[in-house]
Amino acid sequence: MIYLTNLKTAVYISDNTKNNLLISKLEDTFYLSLTRHKNCYLGFLNEAEIFFAEEYLKKSDYDFCFWGGYENSQRKLLCALYKDFLCEDVPVSAIEFSYRKSDKLSHRDFLGTIMSLGIERDTVGDILIDEGRAVVFVKSEIKDYIITQIDKIGGVGVKISDADLKNLPVKKEFNEEFVTISSLRLDSIVAVFAKVSREKAQKLISQGLVMLNYSPCTSLSKKVRENDIISVRKYGKCVIKNLIGETKKGRLKLSVQFIR
Repeated sequence: MIYLTNLKTAVYISDNTKNNLLISKLEDTFYLSLTRHKNCYLGFLNEAEIFFAEEYLKKSDYDFCFWGGYENSQRKLLCALYKDFLCEDVPVSAIEFSYRKSDKLSHRDFLGTIMSLGIERDTVGDILIDEGRAVVFVKSEIKDYIITQIDKIGGVGVKISDADLKNLPVKKEFNEEFVTISSLRLDSIVAVFAKVSREKAQKLISQGLVMLNYSPCTSLSKKVRENDIISVRKYGKCVIKNLIGETKKGRLKLSVQFIR
């Protein structure tokens, strides 16, 4: 999905050092775009950074979007738009690694090998794994370096080629379900999502294992809203899509997307 925004300027100040650093990078990217009169790009952001950047930037006059090389990618480049957005203009390349199907390689194997080359994390996007092959999205500037430097991943010999974007490894997708809950409290949602008791859900929240919109939340009674993203460590993630209405017994009916 591509997000496109052009809203009015507002002042935003964060007390979080990490977020302040991201704000500086965002502002620098848009400054370069304006001074160079062209689209400019900030390195791959994770989901939490994307969420924060979008909330920050939609209070500005900036035109922007996010793109990670394919639809529904998790890690994405921020595109500071000076002119129209075209996917093919974004400096993202997809590299395919092929190996024997009997060799089981993980996301960690690929990321570890790539990072051992001294490459920065924000130059590497999604890593999609399938039997006998994997596709890694990277900033185009490091593509050739990776190709010339890697012949093994986790001790396994690999062959490297340009990836076919029409034939990517299947990525785990959200499953949409309809659920009924007693209230929109966070502990109620977590109980349904994690398939645990309300008491267990409260413990997960109190122990800091629950994230609401990528920020830790320990408030049991925190009310969730449409489009809120809830992550529970070891259980996965869900997105509250729509509040459909009430059942005859007064329970709330929601449309929720789950990924476990």
